[in-house]
Amino acid sequence: MQKVFITGGSGTVGSAFIEKYYDVYKFFSYSRNEKMQVALKRRFPNVEIILGAVEDKLSLLSNVTKIKPDIIIHAAALKHVDSAENSPIHAIKSNIIGSLNLIEAAVTNFVSSTVAISTDKACVADSNYGYTKALMEKMFLEAHTEVTKFNVCRFGNVSHSHGSVIPYWLALKSKNQPLPLTHEDMNRLMFSRHEAAELVNKAILDSQSEIQPFILSQKMKSVNMLKLAKLISNDIVNIGLRPGEKLNETLISEKEASHTFVDGKYIIVKQEKNQNSNLLVGEYSSNNVEFMNKEEMMSTIMEADEMLDRSLLETRVY
Repeated sequence: MQKVFITGGSGTVGSAFIEKYYDVYKFFSYSRNEKMQVALKRRFPNVEIILGAVEDKLSLLSNVTKIKPDIIIHAAALKHVDSAENSPIHAIKSNIIGSLNLIEAAVTNFVSSTVAISTDKACVADSNYGYTKALMEKMFLEAHTEVTKFNVCRFGNVSHSHGSVIPYWLALKSKNQPLPLTHEDMNRLMFSRHEAAELVNKAILDSQSEIQPFILSQKMKSVNMLKLAKLISNDIVNIGLRPGEKLNETLISEKEASHTFVDGKYIIVKQEKNQNSNLLVGEYSSNNVEFMNKEEMMSTIMEADEMLDRSLLETRVY
């Protein structure tokens, strides 16, 4: 059984991956959040939990050296746009220096496959969070060799992630409080935590046959945030765009489109140009793709509601 070391392993993406592939890999979760690590261990007793931060190079290198993982999933990051705008130094330490520490630990220990979790905000970046993730992508692609492979998964919004808008709105609704909306024309590309886990596993499997580095993403539907909010509550307050926010996000840029290879629902960005027909024409953004209908949005809300209930239970102080 291959050993998988996950930074930020007790977060949404890490725990979703562990849940889906619990019987496939041997897991080691590396995270600074003790409460969430303990909750993860209670759900998945076979997972080894390690307290540590990616900014702590000594701790990270020591643990990777001791475990000698076959695969690393780099999910740890400062993820919120407004936090990164207010604390750029912390964003750099976590998202850039932490990623560099992870790269060096993986290279030093000849880890065969390392996959980083990125975001659509790294594409055509216009915020501190986006800038740091864009640099992380470039660092991973530069570090790639045939022996130690580094690839990237680029996400849209994971609809059930900790601190994301749907669980936040549901929590406010349960307290009869208004839902804050930054702009009625804001659209976001969205997919589920289960799809996120599958995308990461595909990157791991594809790295075995791909010689060159790649950015892996997938087709997603867009969600208009006003329509989504109205399905939860009619009590909505427009608070205006926060620093670093945009009305629409781009998953694949126009510049990258000629380097894309479309395989069913998956979109792979490679270094070489695609000379065939299975490629994107123009950018892929939340403004120009198919939107979720009411039933799809309701399904997403209901799944997020179930995740919120479990999250509140798991993070209770024992």
